[in-house]
Amino acid sequence: MDSILTEKELIRGLSLNDKSATERIYKENYQVIQNLVMNNNGSEDDAKDIFQEALIVLYEKSRMTEFVLNCQIKTYLYSVSRRLWLKRLQKNNWYERQSVGIEEVVVVEEDIAFHEKRNSEFGMMESALANVGEPCKSILEAYYIQKQNMQDIADRFGYTNADNAKNQKYKCLTRLKKLFFAQYKNGNS
Repeated sequence: MDSILTEKELIRGLSLNDKSATERIYKENYQVIQNLVMNNNGSEDDAKDIFQEALIVLYEKSRMTEFVLNCQIKTYLYSVSRRLWLKRLQKNNWYERQSVGIEEVVVVEEDIAFHEKRNSEFGMMESALANVGEPCKSILEAYYIQKQNMQDIADRFGYTNADNAKNQKYKCLTRLKKLFFAQYKNGNS
């Protein structure tokens, strides 16, 4: 499927059991649901279960000829997931209705906006990291993602000692920050 599919095309693909439509819906929406569940007394497994149930609801609805989605897929899945998770919390006595109102547990609009902003920032960081160039990209990934120590990085990249590798990492991080904040400024102006 093309990467610029509309929401209607994704729903249609879902209703036809199109694997790429389902995968795209999952990829674009799971993180928000995972954050919802995990920030409200749930585990990663709970989030997977809730997302799967919400996706099944959307799938079943998409197969009905009279179904019309009047919001974004993300909003629909979030709303269904939120209801499912609150039901599960109630069932497991995780919260008492008298002391905590549903609106206090999860505020849908604020949560979606927060996660969309955060996903956008992660996208800008990925773009900045892709544009920082070598060896900076590899050094930063080695340190921050692979959790290598500075001596290992020095050995791997041919620096004379850990301090020289640390100085290079600092220069690379400064360059990455410049690229990120240039994108951030352009994206928020």
